[in-house]
Order: sequence, then C-alpha cells, then structure tokens
Amino acid sequence: MPPEATRVHPVDDRDAGSVGAGLDALDTPITAYQESPVRRIAGRVLPPIGAIALFVLIWQVLWAAAFWPEFKLPAPVDVWAQIWQLVVSGEILELFWTSVHRAVIGFAISLLIAVPLGLAIANITVVRRGVGPLVSGLQSLPSVAWVPAAILWFGLNDRAIYWVVLLGAVPSIANGLVSGLDQVPPILPRVGQALGAGRWSGIRYILLPAALPGFLGGLKQGWAFSWRSLMAAELIATSPDLGEGLGQYLHNGMSLSDISMVFAGILLIFVVGVGIELLVFRPLENSVLRARGLTQGVR
Repeated sequence: MPPEATRVHPVDDRDAGSVGAGLDALDTPITAYQESPVRRIAGRVLPPIGAIALFVLIWQVLWAAAFWPEFKLPAPVDVWAQIWQLVVSGEILELFWTSVHRAVIGFAISLLIAVPLGLAIANITVVRRGVGPLVSGLQSLPSVAWVPAAILWFGLNDRAIYWVVLLGAVPSIANGLVSGLDQVPPILPRVGQALGAGRWSGIRYILLPAALPGFLGGLKQGWAFSWRSLMAAELIATSPDLGEGLGQYLHNGMSLSDISMVFAGILLIFVVGVGIELLVFRPLENSVLRARGLTQGVR
C-alpha cells in the first residue's frame, strides 16, 4: 500500500463548523412560518365560525324543507330564543354552575384515586394481572348503568351523582396513566437508578414527566367520561333537592315535549365540552408539545 493511502488529512475548521451547525439544525425544532397576529387569529377563529355557520345553514334548510314536523326539528331561531331567555333571566349561570362545579369536583376526586391506582397497575405485576382487567372492563361499561344502583344506595342526592362520575372517570384516567408509563423507554428509569434516584424519586422526576403525553390523553378522556356520566346522572336522578343543572334542564324539555328546549340543552352541554377542551386541555397539550420541541403539533 503506498504511503499516500494511509496518510491522515487534517480536518478543516470550517468543515467541522459546518458539520456542527448542521447537527444543531437537526436538533432545533422546526418552526412554522411567522404569520402576523391578525392572520394567526383569523386562521384560528374563522374556520370554526365557518363550520358553525355551515351547520346552522344546513339546519335551516332542513327545517324549511319540512322533512320532519316542527315538533321533531325546531327552527334555529326558536332554539336561540330559548338560550337567550336563559341568558336574560340569569338562569343560564345557575345551570352552568350546578353542572360544571359537580363535574370539576368529581374529576378532582377521580384524579386522586386514579393516579395511585394507575401507578400500582403499571409497576406491580400482581396488581396489573388482577386489577388491570377489571379497570379496563369498568371503562367499557356505560356509566349510566350505575345510576339506578347509585340512587338505591345513596338516594337522590349529590353522593349518587358523584359515585356515577367517579366510576366513569377513574378507569379512563388510570388506563391513560398506565399507557403512558408503558411507553416510557426502559433506559430512563435505569439511568435514574444509576444516578441514585430512589423508587419514589424515580416515579416523581422520571416516570411521570416521561409519561405526561399519554397521561394527558387519559385526563382528556377521563374528563369526557366524567362529563358524560354527570349528564346521564342528572337526566335520571331528578329532584328539587339536587338543583337544576344542564341534565335536569334537558329532562324538563323532554317532560314538556318542548323540542326547542331539548335542542337548547344539547347545545349548552356541547358548549361546555368544547369550552373545557379549548380553555384547559388544549393549552396544557400545547405546552407539553412545546417543551418537547414538537411545535408542529401545537394548535
């Protein structure tokens, strides 16, 4: 072999700098095109407004075509008149407060129960084999099925409603946490142990932060089940002692055979669901995505 073939050529500093800059560029999150604030706000506000306008237009066309009698499909203006009457009278605040504060309290209690349960299922083999299938089965069981039993156990009071909410939310939150923990790379807890992290320190500083995206998905699903369970309980467990929530309002519309009142109740329940998603869970999800450099997923 000639000597020239084994000679090591020195690396130019400029080439090394170019390689380093390229590697840094690969690590840097891809940022979207910088839009003006007006265009950014319009891009987020106009699409849902357009979708709502299209929905109302189709609704109005179907009502005008009279495919169904008016006691089955009300006019959009009649439903809006029902909602506006609630706003003017101030009754809408009572409806929102009665239902939303119950859902928040039930969800908070569910969180306190589901997090230790999910940690136990994810980290203890015996608990996973014994309790894991039961939790998954409870998640697939419609929570409305618990309403008659809850009324017989606790009576027509808030305890019956909270029991139904817990059985609807706890399995979803626990399974979401288990799913997030199962997706944590095994090397992370090993590194924590090598650095001297104990069992609880590893859970607090390694496992839970790493499982946060999956856990957040479980929280969103848990809230959805909590809200649905609450509406089912309020629809069935009706009593003056319970106050009037959105489910009770919807039940009153059914009892009065007032379809515009029923549609107003459905829309108000829908508004609360969308509002919690936009005001609570979407900002949390966006902050988690930004912290991980996943800016393309930010909405």
